[in-house]
Amino acid sequence: MDEREFLSLADATMSRLEEVIESALDAADVDYDSELQPGGILELTFEDDSKIIINRHAAAREIWVAARAGGFHYRHDGGRWIGTRDGEELFAALSRYISAQAGAPISLQD
Repeated sequence: MDEREFLSLADATMSRLEEVIESALDAADVDYDSELQPGGILELTFEDDSKIIINRHAAAREIWVAARAGGFHYRHDGGRWIGTRDGEELFAALSRYISAQAGAPISLQD
């Protein structure tokens, strides 16, 4: 995948993540702030001031996640973003990270 293809795919995924995350957190009545910043960075801030930062990393052709649980990298494979260490799908992993930091069960459906 060349850089242009990656950026198009990653930007679409970031927009979808923003939409799905906001919908799930609003439905769970979680207090949070969300901001999609230039350069493909989605920053979530929770009531306890903890953050989850999701960004696209063009050089590696990956989506990176920084959460209280650690730092994680996801590569596009077969139509899904898959964790480079554990093979977990991005939306499933984010469901766990967000649930832990939001203090409420959150399920992200892509």
